Parts: sequence; C-alpha cells; structure tokens
Amino acid sequence: MDEVLLRGLTPGVLGALVRRGADFAAAEDAVQDALVEAVRVWADDEPRDPKGWLITVAWRKFLDATRADTARRRREDRVEEEPPPGPAPTLDDTLQLYFLCAHPSLTPSSAVALTLRAVGGLTTRQIAQAYLVPEATMAQRISRAKRTVSAVRFDKPGDVATVLRVLYLVFNEGYSGDVDLAAEAIRLTRQLAAAIDHPEVAGLLALMLLHHARRAARTAPDGGLVPLAEQDRGRWDTEAIVEGIGILQAALARDRLGEFQAQAAVAALHADAPTAEETDWVQIVEWYDELARLTDSPVVRLNRAVAVGEADGPRAGLAALAALDDSLPRHTAVAAYLHERDGDLATAARLYAEAAHRAPNAAERDHLTRQAARLGARAER
Repeated sequence: MDEVLLRGLTPGVLGALVRRGADFAAAEDAVQDALVEAVRVWADDEPRDPKGWLITVAWRKFLDATRADTARRRREDRVEEEPPPGPAPTLDDTLQLYFLCAHPSLTPSSAVALTLRAVGGLTTRQIAQAYLVPEATMAQRISRAKRTVSAVRFDKPGDVATVLRVLYLVFNEGYSGDVDLAAEAIRLTRQLAAAIDHPEVAGLLALMLLHHARRAARTAPDGGLVPLAEQDRGRWDTEAIVEGIGILQAALARDRLGEFQAQAAVAALHADAPTAEETDWVQIVEWYDELARLTDSPVVRLNRAVAVGEADGPRAGLAALAALDDSLPRHTAVAAYLHERDGDLATAARLYAEAAHRAPNAAERDHLTRQAARLGARAER
C-alpha cells in the first residue's frame, strides 16, 4: 500500500465530506478512521478507485459517529429529565375519561350507559337495574352507543350534567349493589367540585357524603340490611354529615336548585334528626314535591309516598302509592310497609313475600323474607 498516495488523497476526501455537510472536526476524525481502515484492507486488495473508496468509508464513519453521538446525547438528556428520588406524582385521568365517554354525538342516556360500562366497570345487568329497563334493552343501547362513537374522535368532552348522572349512578351501585364503587365516586366528585364551581356538583358531593355517612350502620353483623329507622345513629360518620350539610347549605344559598341539591336536602333532614321519631317528615315531603317537579321521576314519587305515609299517616301514603304503576321496582315493598303501618299485618306479610321474589339483590331479598316471616307469625296469633 502506498502511504504517499493516502496522504495525497486525504485533502480531497476531507473536502468531499465537508461539502456533504459534515463539520470539519467530525470530517477530519472520519477521514482518519477511513485511513486506518485502508491500511488494514488495502495491503491485500487495493481498490480500483482509492479516492472514491476513502470518501465512501469516511462518510460511513462520519454517519456512524454522528448517530452514536446523538444517541449518547439523548441518553444524557433522559438522565437529566428523570425526576429526583422520592414518591412519584400520581396522574389520574379517570374523570377526564368520564367526560370523553359522555360524547356530544350520543344522547345523554346512551352516554351515561356507555360510560358506566366502559369506565365505571358496571355490568349491563347493573346498568339496566339502575335505569329500570330490561337487560336486553340496555345491551342494545350500549351497543348502539359503541357503534355511534366508533367513527368519531374522542376530542370533544361531554357536558357536566351527563358526567354528574354517571357519577350518581356509580355511587348508587357502589352503595347498595354488588360492586363497591361508592368511595371512588366520591373521590371523582371531589375532583370535579374542585375544578368546577357549580351548585349541582356541590349538591351531588353533599348527597354522596350524607348517604355514605350512614354506611356503617346499614348492615347487621350477619350482613342483613338495617332499615333507616332502626339504625344505630351513633355509628353514623358525624364528620361526613357536617361536611355534607355545609356543602349543601352553600349550594342552596346560590338559589339555583337542581335535583341533586334537593336529594341532598332530604338526606340532610334524615341525618340531622337525633332519632327516627324526630325526623321532619313534613319538610321531606316538601322536598320530594320539589324533586318531582324537577325530575318527574316515578322513583321520586314512590319515595314521596313513603314520606307522605310518615307525615300524614299510612292511608295517605297508600293513596299516594295507588297513583303509581305497581310494576315499579320496590312498589310492592313500599305497599307492604304502609299496610304494616296501617295494621293490616296479613296483607303486609303477603306483600313482603311478593317483594322478596322481586328483590334486585340477595341482601334485600333476605330482609324482605324476614319481614314476611315476622308479620306472618304475628298474624297467626
């Protein structure tokens, strides 16, 4: 190999690399690497075009060095960007998912159903029970919602009212159903209340806190349900009650009444009563009247019939109940309770037994069965 030839070719090779865009220092290093490679290879097989060979090899050496340097810099940057040792911040995008699933292209009812299924984790059966519709009907509704959003981008969040409805139903299922989602619903509603200054968001948070405050007293040691009138009020969470009432009072002061504020007002009246006998049922009936005006919900009217029975007597409650469809869930159980209050134990026992067969969960079924057995034994005496 002719070393003089190599030295003579070096300036031309260096110039070629610079013209291709290499900076001078990097090009010089690449040319030196190419010369070392030439010394190793050319002794046995000198190329026909030595300069072209050197330019090609030097350029490859330059690219390899550039890539290696870029990769090194990226590694160094990543090290510098790493967070310091310690607890990592928790990122929670669950609430954002609720808004995205409540897509504007869906009707509110379909958006709620889809979100409950996709994000809330509820089964189709649980959602159907919450909506008082057959499971097959709800399955079709969810399928249609999925088809509707399959071709759209999830870049337009839904409205607050739809998200509130989802959170409310998730809480109800967690509070009384098969899956414990109540604490998660409260957590997300707190986040929403911190982000949005809206009286209905505050009303929903207050409602959740007031209901959740009674949770420890709702079941007996054997797992059986304990009716509100029989609960040990000493087991209620007084801090949650105080917080819930405070939030509710601030929301009501804004004079923009909504259904969640009205429901929370009913819950506050229950929570504020030292004993079941001291419950202000007259005010509760008035709040149910407001709720019926706001929602026209048959469930609200069913609960109102119970309140009327307490405020004005069981026969007044039965008269209010008679105006409702007897296929309404828990209608039979309410009728049984009011007949018991009216002293008709045989009818009450029969209705409790019928209600047990229609109960949506095992705990409620067992409670109603025990009520039927208790009154049946009393009626036979």
